[in-house]
Amino acid sequence: MDRRQFLRVTGGTVLAGVAGTTRVAAAHPGPFEPLGRVDIEGAKEVVVSPDGQTAFVAATSGYATVDVSSPDRPRVLAERRNLLSDHEDGPFRNVYDAKLDGETLLVVGPANPLPGTPAGVLVVDVSDPASPTEVTFHETEYPIHNCFAADGRAYLTANDGDQNPLVVLDTETGTELGRWSLVSVDEQWAEVHSSLRAVHDVFVRDGVAYISMWDGGTWIVDFTDPQAPSVLASIGPGDPDELAALSGGERRTTGRTAPGNHHSAATDDSGDLLGIGIESWAVEVERDDETTELVGGPSGVELWDISDLSNPTHLSTIDPPASPDPTVGGVWTTAHNFDFHDGRLYTSWYRGGVKRHDISDPADPVELAWWRDPGRTNFWSAQYAYPFADEGVFVASSWGFDDVSGALYTFPDHSGDQLNPPTLGPETTTESLVNTPTQTDSTARTAETPSTDGVSRSDVPGFGIGTGAAALGAAGWWYRRRAQRE
Repeated sequence: MDRRQFLRVTGGTVLAGVAGTTRVAAAHPGPFEPLGRVDIEGAKEVVVSPDGQTAFVAATSGYATVDVSSPDRPRVLAERRNLLSDHEDGPFRNVYDAKLDGETLLVVGPANPLPGTPAGVLVVDVSDPASPTEVTFHETEYPIHNCFAADGRAYLTANDGDQNPLVVLDTETGTELGRWSLVSVDEQWAEVHSSLRAVHDVFVRDGVAYISMWDGGTWIVDFTDPQAPSVLASIGPGDPDELAALSGGERRTTGRTAPGNHHSAATDDSGDLLGIGIESWAVEVERDDETTELVGGPSGVELWDISDLSNPTHLSTIDPPASPDPTVGGVWTTAHNFDFHDGRLYTSWYRGGVKRHDISDPADPVELAWWRDPGRTNFWSAQYAYPFADEGVFVASSWGFDDVSGALYTFPDHSGDQLNPPTLGPETTTESLVNTPTQTDSTARTAETPSTDGVSRSDVPGFGIGTGAAALGAAGWWYRRRAQRE
C-alpha cells in the first residue's frame, strides 16, 4: 500500500511559537536530592509493580528485584545472574530490558546482535519478588533490544537486519500472534539501510502499539487483532526515498543526529498525550575544503496531542541539558526513557541527570526538579513508583560507567533545587548544537572519532550509532551461523 495513504506528520506542521522548556517552578523547602540508593551492577531498564513497592531491573547479565517500600533504604530482594547457563549458547547476556504484566516479568535479550548467546524472552513468575521463578524461555532468531508486556502478550523489537518487524508472541506458549513492519506499509522502506529504520522500542496501551522506528519516526498501530494490525497514524517519518539515497558517510551522520532518531514513546494515563524521546549526538563532519565542524547534538522529549489521530499536534519540546562534549565519545545528555503519571513527567538524561516536570499544561511544561551527579550517574530510566506520606516516590536506574557501579536511586516526588549542583563538564556551552538539523548533502562525510570513555561503541543503546551497520551486519553472520549449525 502506498505510504501517502497514511498520515505523515513532520516538523513542518509544528505551530509557530512552540519552543523548549524555559519555565522553572518555585523550589520546595530544602534541597532536592535522592532518598536512597542501592548498587546493581549493569543496571539498565527499571519497571515498577502496580503497588509501587517493588522495582524490577534489567541488569545486563541478568535481572534484580528491589524492595523500595522504604525509599530511604531500598534493598535487593533477589539477583539472578548467569541465566540460561545450561543452554548450548548460554549464558543469557546483553539484557537491557524487562517488562511486567501482572505477576509475570519478561526479561529479553540480547539487546544488540551478539553471536554466542541465546536470544529470546525469559518468562519469570514474580508473584514472590524475593523468590522469582523462571518459567520458560521462548527462543527467537533475532536480538531483542526492547519489549512490552500486556494482556498475556509479549511485544518484541525484532531487528533482523531485513524487515525489522515488531513481533507479538503469546507469553505462555511462545506462539507468534502477529507482526508488523515499515516494509509492509511501503516496500520503498526495504531500500533504506536497516540501521535507519530499526524498530527500537514499543509502548502499548489498550491494544495500540506506539512504535519507535528511529529515522522511520513513531508509528501508532492497532494490534487489537494481531494477525491484522492496522496503522492509525505516524509522526515524523523520514522520507524513504531520501534515506535510501544516502551514502555511507551521510547515513552514519543521519543515524546519530536529529531530525529522526525516534528512540522511545509513551502516552499519559488518558492516552491523549504522547511523549516521544529523541536520542541523538553531535557528529564531526569534514567538508571539501578540509575543514571540520560539529553538527547535531543532544535531543529532548517532544509532547504531542493525539486526541485526534487524524491530526496529531506538536505542543512543546523539553530540551536536554547542554553537554560540554555532545559527541558519542563525550558526555551524553540526550533523552532516554521516561514515564508519565498524574500530570507529571519523569525523564532521564544519562549523565545529564533526572528531571521532573509539571505537564498539566503540556503546551507549557514547567520544570519542577533536576538532579545530576555526572561523576557517578548515567541515568537510563525514570519511573513513578507510588504515593508516600504527603508526596510520592519515583525511581531511576543508573547505567554506571568506568569503575562506578550501576545503581537504582529513589527520589522524592516533589519540587526542589539541588544543593550546589555540579557542572556537566568544562564551562563551555553547546546551546547551538541542540537539535541542529542533520547535514546530509554530498559535501559532508563523517569524520569517525574514536571513543574517549572506554565504552565499546558496539555496545551502546540506540541503533543509529555504533550498533548500526556493523551490528546488523553481525546479525546476518549470526543468522547464517545458526542456520548452518541447525
